[in-house]
Order: sequence, then structure tokens, then C-alpha cells
Amino acid sequence: ISDSSDATFLTATSGEGVTLAGTLAVTGVHTVGTNAVVTSEGGATTTNLSQVMFKAYVNYAENASISDSVNISSITDGGTGVHTVFINNDMNNTNYTTLGSAAGYHEHCIFAGRSAGSFPTYGRENDSNSTSVDINGMVGVLGDLA
Repeated sequence: ISDSSDATFLTATSGEGVTLAGTLAVTGVHTVGTNAVVTSEGGATTTNLSQVMFKAYVNYAENASISDSVNISSITDGGTGVHTVFINNDMNNTNYTTLGSAAGYHEHCIFAGRSAGSFPTYGRENDSNSTSVDINGMVGVLGDLA
């Protein structure tokens, strides 16, 4: 179907389905609903797309300056090895998952406690796990947004 004279030439209601063969090129901003599914590589299962997407991520330096982020409003430096990351659009509850790493060879990032709008990160030295160190942290957040 092609009609360049009218940008809205085809409408499908909720009771109808649309099947497209070939490649679909999409330009501009398009909203994907919460019911969007992704079919597995083998085609046997589907996964809800909104459930498996990172809701936030941040890459930050030892001094709490943000190098790159999505859905992060700020970070505070709470002393050596302690940073609190503030989420711009809160999570639905505290049952979300944080995945983190540190850029240093002998360092790692741990988490203890969180709220819907923030979570602390703790930099530790691998040899003792008790020595606090400032880290360059990289953190991703999975879960439901509020």
C-alpha cells in the first residue's frame, strides 16, 4: 500500500491485526506499549520487552561526576568509597536489581540498601573487601518504574 498524498493512510483498530513482511523502516519517535514482546532467537518463547530493559544506568568518576547516564539525576559523594545515586524517575519499589562494576583492577562495587529513588554504592578493594576505596563505577538498574 502506498499513498504519499496522505501521511495517515492506514489505520488498524485494536480488533484488527497487521502483518508486515520484509523490513520495516521506522523514523521519528514511536511509543512501544507495555505489552510489546520479543520472540526468542529460537522462536519458542517470548519475553515482555519492558520487563527486560535497563531503566537506568550511570557511569561515574571517583569524585561523583557523571560521565554518562540515563534516568539518573545526580550522585553525592558520601566519603571515601561511598556514593549515593539518585534516580530521576523513581522505581516502583525496592525490589529492583542493580548491576555494577568498577573500572579499577583490584576494585569492585557493592550495594547495601536502596529506596525507590536512590541507592548507595560502596567501592571496595578486592584483597580485603573491607577497605573502602573511591571507584569509577558503572551501574545498571533493572526493574519496574513507578
